[in-house]
Amino acid sequence: MVDGNAMQCEPLKQLIRTVPDFPKPGILFYDITTLLKDKTGFAQMIDAFAAYYIGREIDLVLGIEARGFIFGPALAYRLNAGFVPVRKPKKLPAPVARVSYDLEYGTDSLEIHLDAIQPGQRVVIVDDLLATGGTMQATVKLVRQLGGEIAGIGFAIELDFLGGRAKLEEYDVLSLLHYGE
Repeated sequence: MVDGNAMQCEPLKQLIRTVPDFPKPGILFYDITTLLKDKTGFAQMIDAFAAYYIGREIDLVLGIEARGFIFGPALAYRLNAGFVPVRKPKKLPAPVARVSYDLEYGTDSLEIHLDAIQPGQRVVIVDDLLATGGTMQATVKLVRQLGGEIAGIGFAIELDFLGGRAKLEEYDVLSLLHYGE
């Protein structure tokens, strides 16, 4: 599966470090810090995101803690949109909406300020990695609770073999880099 801008981003894979057995044995970790420190590579990634979403009347870009905070503000700037952080519990100072979701090893939660999204606002949600899709599903629930309209969901990397895209099939999902098994 290849998205429209994914082909032009394929060379960026050279800038992503793979770390075996992190965070536990048998896991291959895709470390984007090596891409982020490359000024040309980082710019190319933001440009590819922006090229996909420009002209779609985006009001807000939401970034999921923590690595979505890296891509989100840069993309929001390029789209002339606002940026909204989606945080882990107890990090936001004002009243929040909260969603809990299941992980392989337990549960987790995400929060967003209650006044972060106005009904009808068009949002793009970005994160670094699509694996099983659980974190993004929870974020989608938060946006819908507040009356926002999902204009798109973007990832720097998608691990195709984990099938997370299937959980998001009703949305426009962009993944710039794909990794198979």
